[in-house]
Amino acid sequence: MRKEWIQRRSADSIKTQLHYAKRGIITEEMESVANIEGLNAETIRSEIAKGRLILPANIKHHALVPMGIGIATKTKINSNIGSSSLASSIDEEIQKTLVSIKYGADTIMDLSTGGDLDAIRSAVIENSTVPIGTVPIYQILHDVRGDVTKLNKDIMLEILERQAQQGVSYFTIHCGFLLEHMPKVAKRKMGIVSRGGSLMASYMLHYHQENPFYEAYDEILKICQKYDVSLSLGDSLRPGCLADASDEAQLGELAVLGELTKRAWEKDVQVMVEGPGHVPMNQIERNVELQKELCHEAPFYVLGPLVTDIAAGYDHIASAIGAAIAAWKGVAMLCYVTPKEHLGLPNAADVREGILAYKIAAHAADIARGRINARLRDDAMSDARYNFDWNRQFALALDPERAKEYHDQSLPQEVFKEAKFCSMCGPKFCSYKISQDIQNMMEQESITA
Repeated sequence: MRKEWIQRRSADSIKTQLHYAKRGIITEEMESVANIEGLNAETIRSEIAKGRLILPANIKHHALVPMGIGIATKTKINSNIGSSSLASSIDEEIQKTLVSIKYGADTIMDLSTGGDLDAIRSAVIENSTVPIGTVPIYQILHDVRGDVTKLNKDIMLEILERQAQQGVSYFTIHCGFLLEHMPKVAKRKMGIVSRGGSLMASYMLHYHQENPFYEAYDEILKICQKYDVSLSLGDSLRPGCLADASDEAQLGELAVLGELTKRAWEKDVQVMVEGPGHVPMNQIERNVELQKELCHEAPFYVLGPLVTDIAAGYDHIASAIGAAIAAWKGVAMLCYVTPKEHLGLPNAADVREGILAYKIAAHAADIARGRINARLRDDAMSDARYNFDWNRQFALALDPERAKEYHDQSLPQEVFKEAKFCSMCGPKFCSYKISQDIQNMMEQESITA
C-alpha cells in the first residue's frame, strides 16, 4: 500500500512530509496518522507545516506504518537496540526489534557498533513496521576502523546516503557541538558522556577544525530531502550526572540546535531535537521550556531524564519518573532506559522492561495532558477489576502476559476464571466484594422502603 503512495510522488525532487504540508497537501501518511491519533487530517498537516510535528517515513521503508511525533499527538517512546563489538548478532537484534514492537515501541534506534552493521540494519528495517533511527557516526567510525583521524566529509556523506537508501527514517546527527563549547566542557564533573559527542570532540581537537557535521549540514539536508529522512539533532553535551545538568555547555549547544532547526525547515527537512540526560526533578520543566523557546517548538525527544544517579540496575525506574514529568510538561517522545543502563548491553528481556516502564510514563503524561481518549482504557480496567473480569483485566494491561503470570502464580488456573477475589485479600477481606455487598444491601433497603 505505502509503496503505491510513494510511487505516485516519485517525480517530485523533494519528497519530505514537511514539503507537502507547507504546500497544503495532505498525504496518505498524514491521513493514516490522523486516523490513529483520532485527530483531523488538517490538524496533522498544519502541525507538520509549523514544524511542531514530524512524520518520520523514509520512502524506502515500505513496510512502515506511519506515525507522528509532536505535542498534538500522544507521547511516543523509542527503544534502543544494537550490537556491540563484544556481543549480539543479527538474530538477536531481530529478536529485540520484534520484542520492541510487541510491547509498544513507537520507533526503534539501531545503535549497533559491532559486526556487519549494514546487514544488521537491513534485517532490522525488514522486520520493523515502525520507523528506524540511527546514529551514523557509529558506522562512520566503524568503517574507518576506529581511527577518528581518518574521518572526512566524503566518508560521512557516503554512509549517510547508504543508510538512507536502506530505509532509515531518522538520523541522530551531532552537529550542534562546536569548538567554542570545548572550554565549557572542562568545567564539568563528567565531561562528555555522549558517544557521538566524544567522537566529535576527538576530531575537533585533533584537527583544530569545526565539527564536520556542522560544516556539511547543507549537504546532509540534501540527502534528507531525497529520501524523507528526518533529523534528530543530537545532544552531544547532554549532562551525564545531576551535577552537570542545565549547565553552560548543554544550553550553549541547545541554542545552536535551534539555529540548525530553522535551517532544516528552510530546506523542507523534518526536525526533532534531542535532550538530556540526567536532570533533577525540579529542573525538568525549565529544560522543556528552554527547548521550546530556543528550538522554536520543534518536537523534543529526551533520554529519561534520570532524576538520580544512584539507581544502577533500576535506572529504567529512575528515568521513567523523569520521563513522565517531561512528557507532562511538553516532551513529544521519550527514549527508554533499560535496567542495564550504565552496566552493559541490554538483551531482549531488558528491552521489555525498559519499554514497559516508558509506556507507563508516556500514558500517565497523556492522561495528565488530557489527550483525546487517553483515559478510556483506564476506566475500562476499573470496571473489569470491580467486576472480577480477570480475562478483561489481562487484555487491558500494558503487559497482558506479565499480569496473567503474576495472577496465576497464586491462584490455580481452574479457579481464577470464577474467583471473586485475588490472593492479596482472599474471599473474606476483598474490599470490592464487600463494597458490592453493601451496595446490594442499600438497593434492597431502598426497594423495601
